[in-house]
Amino acid sequence: MPLNLITDAWIPVRLTDGRRQTIAPCQMTDPAIAAPDWPRADLNLACYELLIGLVFMAAAPANVRDWAGNRPDGAQLKARLDAFAEAFNLLGEGPRFLQDLEELPGAPSSPDLLFIDSAGANTARNNADLMVHRDRYPALELPMAAMALYAFQQFAPSGGAGNRTSMRGGGPLVTLADPGTGLWDLVWANVPYGAPAVVEDLPWMRATRTSEKGQSVGASQAHPVEAFFGMPRRLNLVGDDAVTGVIQRPYGTNYGLWRHPLSPYYRLKPGTELLPRHPSSGRLPYRNWLGIVLSDPVGEDGVRQRAACIQTFGQRYRKQAKRMIAGGWAMDNMKPKDFLWSELPLLTFGTPAQAMAERLIEAANLVAGGLRQALPVVLAEGSAREAQLEHFWTATEGDFTAALAELAQEDFEPEATARQFLSGIGRQALAQFQELALPGMSDGRIEQAGRIVAANRNLNALIHGRSTQGKKLWNELGLTPTDLKASRKQQADA
Repeated sequence: MPLNLITDAWIPVRLTDGRRQTIAPCQMTDPAIAAPDWPRADLNLACYELLIGLVFMAAAPANVRDWAGNRPDGAQLKARLDAFAEAFNLLGEGPRFLQDLEELPGAPSSPDLLFIDSAGANTARNNADLMVHRDRYPALELPMAAMALYAFQQFAPSGGAGNRTSMRGGGPLVTLADPGTGLWDLVWANVPYGAPAVVEDLPWMRATRTSEKGQSVGASQAHPVEAFFGMPRRLNLVGDDAVTGVIQRPYGTNYGLWRHPLSPYYRLKPGTELLPRHPSSGRLPYRNWLGIVLSDPVGEDGVRQRAACIQTFGQRYRKQAKRMIAGGWAMDNMKPKDFLWSELPLLTFGTPAQAMAERLIEAANLVAGGLRQALPVVLAEGSAREAQLEHFWTATEGDFTAALAELAQEDFEPEATARQFLSGIGRQALAQFQELALPGMSDGRIEQAGRIVAANRNLNALIHGRSTQGKKLWNELGLTPTDLKASRKQQADA
C-alpha cells in the first residue's frame, strides 16, 4: 500500500493521557498530543524537525506579530499542506520524498544503511562492528522507512568518498525550545520566520545538484525550506509494501554556508565564519551551555551563537515556564559514539545576567581545575580521574540551575548569587577529594599523609581565595576574599 506523508496517518504519537495514536501531519494541532512516539530517540528528534519543517514550508510566519496572530488551526494547516501532497509520496512513480529524481544504478544495500548506528559494508565485512550494529532491519515498514530516511538526510555523517554529510555536518546538535504544553506548541514555538515555499522549492522535485567536481549550494541559491529537506545523499528506496533495500550513489548535494535555524553555531575566533556545533557525548554538562542554553554576552559578534529558534523564543514566550531539548549523535568521524537527549532549562536573561552566568561557568572551571590538580595524590592517572571530574559537573548542575533561576529575576543580586554558587561548588570539590583521601590518611604512610594534607590545603586555598588561582576565582565572581589576619585580629580584640 503506498504512503503519502502529507495525506496519510503514519506518525506515531503519545497523548497526554498516555495513550498512543497514529496521525497525519495536519493533526499535530490536536492539544491532546504530547510528543512523537517512535521506538528510537533519534527518530523522535528527527520527527520534531520534520514537523517544524512542514509548517515552515506551508505556513511560515513573517515576523513575531504574524507568529502570534496567525497561528493555523487544524483545517487551515491541512489545506496548506495538501498543496504539497504530490511531493510527499515515499514510493511509486514520479518524484519521491527525499530521493533522487532519476533511477540510480547499482545493487541495493540493506535498509540498515538508513541508521547512523548501523554497520557499514566494510565494517561488517571486517567484523569490526563492536559499537554499531548489523542486520537489524532486513525490511522496514513504510512509516519507519520514511522517518529513518528523513533522519539520515538531516543528520548524515561522513560516509566514504563522495558521500556528503548533512548541511550541519555529521550528527549535528539540535536544540528545540519547548513550552512544555504539548506537541503543537513545541512545533509552533520553533517555526522560523520567512515566506512559505512552493512545491518546486523542494530539492527532489528537480534534478539533484550533484557535487562530483566540488560544487556546493549556498543559502542564497535555494529556498530556506531546504534547511529542513536537504539531500546530501543520493538515494532510492526499493520495495512495495515495505522497504527492502536502499540504492545509494555518491556526490549528492554539498551544502555551503548555511545556518540551520534549529542548531547552535560557533566561531573558532572572532570574525571567522560560523560552524555548527556537535555533541561530544551523551551528556551536555553545564560547562558547555554557553552558546547553547545561554546567549554569548557579546551578542551576534560573539564566538558562541544559540540556535535561531532559541534566540527568538524569548520574544515569543516572555512569562511562560520554559525548557529546551538538546539532542544529536556524538560522532567520531563516521563512527557513532553516543546519542544525546537532554532536557535543559531555558530562561530569558538581560546582558548583565548573561555575563554573570558566563562568570559562574568560568568559576566552576577553576574549581574543577583545582580538583584535577589534587586528584593525582589519591588516584592514578586514567579514567577514574576523569570520572571524578564528570561527577563534579553532574553534582553541581543543581547549584548552577538554581543560580540561573536567580539571574532570571529582574532584581537579582550578583554578589549573593555568586557566593551561594561558590559555596556549593567548593563544598562538592572538597567532599569528593576528602572521601578519596580518607583511606590514604589511615594507611600509616607518613609521606602519603603529608601529600594529602598539602593537596587538601591547596584546594581549600583555591576555594577560599587565599592562593593566586583562588584570588582569580573570587575576582571572576566580583567577590573579595576574607582577610584571615584581619578576621583573627578582630576576634582577638573582641
